Amino acid sequence: MSIIDRFSHPALATTTQSAPRTTGLLSLGTAVLDAAVIGVAGVIAVLGRSQLSIFQGNSLGDELPFAGTLIVGTWIATLWAFGAYRPGYLAAGADEYRQVASASVAAAAVVGIMCYLTHFPLSRGFYVLLFGVGLPMLLVARYTSRTLVRRARARGMFNQRILLAGSQHHVEQVAAVLRREQWLGYSVAGCLVPEGSDLVETTTGIPVLGTIDDASRAVETHGIDVIFFTEGAFSESGSLREAAWDLEHHTDLEIVVSPGLTDVSASRVKIRPVAGLPLVHLERPRSQDASRISKRIFDRVGAAVLIALSSPIWLVIALWIKLDDRGPVFFTQTRVGKDGVDFDCLKFRSMVVDAEAKLAGLESSGNGVLFKSAHDPRVTRPGRFIRRFSLDELPQLLNVLKGDMSLVGPRPPLRKEVDEYPPGMIRRLNVLPGLTGLWQVSGRSDLSWDDTVRLDLYYVDNWSMLQDMAILLRTVRAVLLPRGAY
Repeated sequence: MSIIDRFSHPALATTTQSAPRTTGLLSLGTAVLDAAVIGVAGVIAVLGRSQLSIFQGNSLGDELPFAGTLIVGTWIATLWAFGAYRPGYLAAGADEYRQVASASVAAAAVVGIMCYLTHFPLSRGFYVLLFGVGLPMLLVARYTSRTLVRRARARGMFNQRILLAGSQHHVEQVAAVLRREQWLGYSVAGCLVPEGSDLVETTTGIPVLGTIDDASRAVETHGIDVIFFTEGAFSESGSLREAAWDLEHHTDLEIVVSPGLTDVSASRVKIRPVAGLPLVHLERPRSQDASRISKRIFDRVGAAVLIALSSPIWLVIALWIKLDDRGPVFFTQTRVGKDGVDFDCLKFRSMVVDAEAKLAGLESSGNGVLFKSAHDPRVTRPGRFIRRFSLDELPQLLNVLKGDMSLVGPRPPLRKEVDEYPPGMIRRLNVLPGLTGLWQVSGRSDLSWDDTVRLDLYYVDNWSMLQDMAILLRTVRAVLLPRGAY
C-alpha cells in the first residue's frame, strides 16, 4: 500500500477523537460549504420546477420552506454519518468523493421513504432536481475546496504535527514521502526509535525525541497530532496494543500504523479480522488486467476521436516545421514496447535534422538513465513551443491506433535505457507504453530517477480504468501548466 493510501485507509488508522484540534476548523468549514451548496441546489430546484414545462402539473405547495430545511438537515446529517467530515478523508484520496456520493444517495432514499410513509406532498420535480443537481455540485465543491486546502497546506496551514516511530530507515522513508507530498498536511516534528539506540537525530536531520516507550510523554511535550508507527517500532506482538492503551488519554491524537506494504493501492488491500488478528489480504498485481479488450477498445476509440479533434493543430504544426528548415515533419525512433518488442514511435520533429550526430558531448540534466537537457541547442524554434506543450507527441496517437501504444501507460523507453534497467524495473514492459502516464502528470523531467521508477511500477501493479481516466484528466492540467517539459 502506498504511504499516501495508509493515511486515508480507514481500516489502518484509529482515531481517539473524530476531529483532531488542528483540523476541526477544516471539518466545520467543509460542513458549512456543503450546506451552502445544498441550499443553492434547492434554489435551482425551485426555479427549475417552476420554469420547466416537463414539471408543470402540481404546485410546489406551502410546505416547501419547511421541507427544504428538513432535507438540508437530513442531507448534512447523512454526510456526517457516512464519515464525510472525518479529517482523515478531507483533501486526500478518492474515499472523500465516494462517501459524498454514497451519503447523497442514502439521503435521497431517506427523504423519499419518509415522504411516502408520512404522505408528505413533496413535489417530485423538486425532489429529482434537488438531488440530481445537488450531488454533482457537492462533488465540484469538494474538488474546489480540496484544491484550496492543498495550496494552504503547502504554505503551512491546516498542518498536523506528526511523530514517526520505528527504525531509522523506515522513519526516513516515510518522512521523505511526507516532504514530497506536502498536500497531505503533515509536518514531521520528530521521531521515536527502538530501545537501545543512541541517535540524537537521523541522517536526514529528523530529531529523535526518545524511544518508543516515551511516546506518551513526547506527544504531550511536543503537541503531536498524529503518531505514525512504522516497521521496526515493536519487537513484540502485544506492544502496539499496549502503546494504544498508553496513548488513549490523549483525546486529540490520531494513531496510524503502517502494514509494511509500499506502493500498493488501497483497492488491492482488504482487511479481514480473524480471531482478533487484523489480517491484510493483498490482491495480485494488475498488469495483466491492463491488456484487457475493454482497454484496447477505449484506446483505439479515444485515439480516433482525438485525432479528428486535433487535426487542425496537426496541419499548423506540420507547416511550421516544414517552413522553418525544410526538413521532414515527422521523426521516427525505435522504442521498446510491451514484452520487450521494438516498434517505431512517431513524433513531430522538434530538433535539427542531424540531432543524433550532435548528441555526443552534450551534458544531460536528466534522471538516471534518461538523457534530458533543459537547454538543448539542437531544439528548433517550433520545437521549443511544441515540446513545451507536449504537442510533439500527438503523432503517437497513430501508434495507439496501430496497437503499439496505449493512451495511458509508462513512457516508451529506448533500447539502451532498457539494457541499463535493474531487474525489478523490467516490469515496466508488462504493459503497453503510454502517450501519457503517472510520470508525465507528476513533473516529468523534474522528477528524480527513483521517483520515475516508482511511479511507473505503481501504475503497472495497480492498474485500473478509473486510474487511467484520472490520469487523462490530469494530463490536460500538465499540458496547460508544463512543469518539467523540455
